[in-house]
Amino acid sequence: QVFLVEKAGRRSLFLAGLMGMLISAVVMTVGLVLLSQFAWMSYVSMVAIFLFVIFFEVGPGPIPWFIVAELFSQGPRPAAIAVAGFCNWACNFIVGMCFQYIADLCGPYVFAIFAGLLLIFFLFAYFKVPETKGKSFEEIAAVFRRKKLSAKATTELQDLRRSEEA
Repeated sequence: QVFLVEKAGRRSLFLAGLMGMLISAVVMTVGLVLLSQFAWMSYVSMVAIFLFVIFFEVGPGPIPWFIVAELFSQGPRPAAIAVAGFCNWACNFIVGMCFQYIADLCGPYVFAIFAGLLLIFFLFAYFKVPETKGKSFEEIAAVFRRKKLSAKATTELQDLRRSEEA
């Protein structure tokens, strides 16, 4: 796993894992919806579940731990990892406690909820998560500063244009 992360990069593996999980969730939903019409859809659903787990283990399972450790300097890093761990386990607990109720409510469309959430996570990661492979903390912080400065400059430019129009 570590070799794969160093070779392919954190961000690309994370995005690939999220997209694979998204596609697997859609296939699981289709498989469950069509199960009453085609008995062989149970095999499609099983393969989708296995692929979902594989994609999780390649991307969203381990990669966030790499990214959190690399996004923060030595001082706040333990607190950031503690918050990330708490969020991870809290979400796992919520899903574990609520899944049966949601499955009873949504029926075969239960995994469509996961697919929707995975799409949101993918878009967020695509637009907001930087590649940290081979970069020092200072380089990663500089990427965030540039994004922040360019966003601030864009806002100021828009404000200037509005004031000129008025």
